[in-house]
Amino acid sequence: MNPLNNSKSLKDNGSLYEGRGMYIHIPFCKQACHYCDFHFSTSMKKKEEMIAALCTEIKLRSAIMEGNKIIETIYFGGGTPTVLSVDELQAIMNAIYENYPVADDAEITIEANPDDLTEEKIVLLAKSQVNRLSIGIQSFFDEDLKLMNRSHNSKNALRCLSLATREFENISIDLIYGIPGMSLKRWKQNIQLAIDFDVPHISCYALTVEPNTALPKLIEKGEIAPVNDDLAQQHFEVLVEILEKEGFVHYELSNFGKPGYFSKNNTAYWQGKQYVGIGPSAHSYNGKQRSWNINNNTKYINALQQNKLPREIEDLTTTDTYNEYVMTGLRTIWGVSLQKVEKDFGTTYKEYLLKQAQKHIDEHLLFLDTDTLLVTKKGKFLSDGIASDLFLVNLA
Repeated sequence: MNPLNNSKSLKDNGSLYEGRGMYIHIPFCKQACHYCDFHFSTSMKKKEEMIAALCTEIKLRSAIMEGNKIIETIYFGGGTPTVLSVDELQAIMNAIYENYPVADDAEITIEANPDDLTEEKIVLLAKSQVNRLSIGIQSFFDEDLKLMNRSHNSKNALRCLSLATREFENISIDLIYGIPGMSLKRWKQNIQLAIDFDVPHISCYALTVEPNTALPKLIEKGEIAPVNDDLAQQHFEVLVEILEKEGFVHYELSNFGKPGYFSKNNTAYWQGKQYVGIGPSAHSYNGKQRSWNINNNTKYINALQQNKLPREIEDLTTTDTYNEYVMTGLRTIWGVSLQKVEKDFGTTYKEYLLKQAQKHIDEHLLFLDTDTLLVTKKGKFLSDGIASDLFLVNLA
């Protein structure tokens, strides 16, 4: 029930957070969506052990964390966090509050599937510390949901939003475009339904064929039509046009927010803030190192039962950090600051960036706004590919 402060300027929205973010990975789902390659299990047999292990990791990570421990954002992702009861989620929340100082105005988000959000659960979540819902609608049409093997139907989607908007002001919904068989008319209807519910944040993703999922096999068998990139681009362009007219700011490639409702958690990530990831497969970043937990539930639980952190650590080179800054920066309205590149990485990196960017500037895919490199409207859909052209691979 605590929306972000609407008085924050758009440009400041990405640089106000001095503490860390925390991501909690809940590795359980009712069923496997055809397109999803995130780490999860459809078996709930180890649920109690997993919750205990998550709480143990929260405690252990706090004991070894250096510097500022203030938690500015908490994000429950997965998997599907709402397969857990509110009491189970609260147990994890309690462990965070017992081991870390949490900002009074912390943004606390939980991802949810529509079929999990009963009226009772929504009311209980609204009474907890959770102040933001991210609901995986994906589509309001049953034919799309069946194709993706979602666990909910259109009726569930409409009902849960009707209930959720009574209790929560800060709601984000996910939609997927580029779905085979989705006409432009149906895509526009999806967007309009989201607008009609007056949600202040919408995340939209192109359907992607990931190798270790059911989707490529179903396409190969001819059970699902191949994904059409031209259709996806058409859907994307329509999406941007409609939402911008409705007052949404396209502040990141896949994210649209009303002023004051940008995701604090995701914005902190795109701005290079530090974060700690809890749970199997979760990643962490402290400015100098990146670490990631093992993506096996049983091995994760066994390690934490022995008070061991089941993670690998990578020391980041200057080039690693530069490449990541370029990749995330170009996806956002804040772009890539040439001054920051020169200050943090050196003149060689700045000169290389400008040299590589020139051909994209000439093609009107990038432009320079004083000291900041940004993608044009034409270049938005291609921003990840453009960023890869600006990466540097031969400097330490």
